[in-house]
Amino acid sequence: MRTGDYRHDSTERKTVSLPFPFARMERKKDALDRLDLRFRWGRFGVRVLHCHLASFAPGHVIASHKHSEFEFHFIPKGKGRVVIGDNAYDLREGLFYLTGPDVVHEQHSDKNDPMHELCLHCEIKPLDGGKAAGDSGWDDALEEREAEECVRLLQKMPAVPTLDRYQAMACFLEAYRAWEEQSVGFYTTMKQLVIQILLRAARVHASPKSGVPIPERDMNDHRFRLAAQFIEDNESRPITLEDVAERVHVSPRQLQRIFKSEGRTTFRDWVEHVRLQRICAELLQTDRPIEEIALEHGYANPNYLYPVFKHKFGITPTAYRRMHGGR
Repeated sequence: MRTGDYRHDSTERKTVSLPFPFARMERKKDALDRLDLRFRWGRFGVRVLHCHLASFAPGHVIASHKHSEFEFHFIPKGKGRVVIGDNAYDLREGLFYLTGPDVVHEQHSDKNDPMHELCLHCEIKPLDGGKAAGDSGWDDALEEREAEECVRLLQKMPAVPTLDRYQAMACFLEAYRAWEEQSVGFYTTMKQLVIQILLRAARVHASPKSGVPIPERDMNDHRFRLAAQFIEDNESRPITLEDVAERVHVSPRQLQRIFKSEGRTTFRDWVEHVRLQRICAELLQTDRPIEEIALEHGYANPNYLYPVFKHKFGITPTAYRRMHGGR
C-alpha cells in the first residue's frame, strides 16, 4: 500500500496523499494500553503490556535495549532502520519484525519520511499445573496444540524484518474500534484479536503443513445424529423421510440406509419409537385424555395410537397408565 501517488494533467504534477487508515488510533493513543488484558490460551497465559500506535519524530532514535517478553513491531507508514545485534535492516511500510525475549535492538526513524509503528508487547508464559484436555468432548485439545505450535514458531522466529503477508496490522485497528464501541463480547473480541496477531505473525515463517489438522467426522454417524435430533425436536409435527433427508442434505434412499447402518432400524420405526417414548411419559405424568396426548404427538388419527401402542408394549395406553401408577 502506498501513502502517496502522482497524477498528471496537462500542466503540472500533483501529489495526492492517501488517507492513513490507522490515524483514528491517534485520538487516544494509550486507549488499549490502559486495558489490563490477560487471558489463557491453551496452556499459556498471555498478558498484554502494550498495544498502541506510536508516531516518531524525524530522525528519532530509540536507544539499544531488550525485553524479557515478546515485542512485535509493525510498520504501517514511513521508513526507518533497526539494528538487531550486529545487523542493520531498513524498515518500510508493510514490514514487521519480532524482538523476542532478550533480543537487543535499536530503532531509528527516517529524517525525511518519519516512521509510525504498531506495537504489541506481551508476556507469554506456560501456566504451571495447566489442566490437560480431557475426554468430555468439550475440552479444546486442538486449541492447546495450536497455541503450542504458535509459541514454538515465535520462539524460533528470526529477528529479521519481513512482510506482513497475513495482514496482522488490520487486527490493531479492529481492536481499537472494539474499544470505541465497547459492545457485547468486548473482552472476547480483544482476546481473539491479540491471538490473531500472534498467529498471523507466526504463520509468516511456518511451513505449509505445520498447521494442526481438524479431525474429520464420520459423516454417516453425523447425519444420523442430526436426523435423530430433528425428529426429537419435531415429533409432534408430521414428519416424512423426504423432509428429514432434505434437512441433512442427503437423498431419502441414503437416509434410509443410514438409519439401518447407524440406528439398526428403519426411519419409520425410529420416529414411532420417539413418539411412543414421549407418550409414555405423558401417560404417567399427567391425567390428560389419551386422545389429546395422541394428537399432540403426531397421531392425526388418535385411534391409530391404540394398535401401535399395544403392538409395542403388549397392553393398551389405559392399561399402561394404570399399571405404572399414572395419574
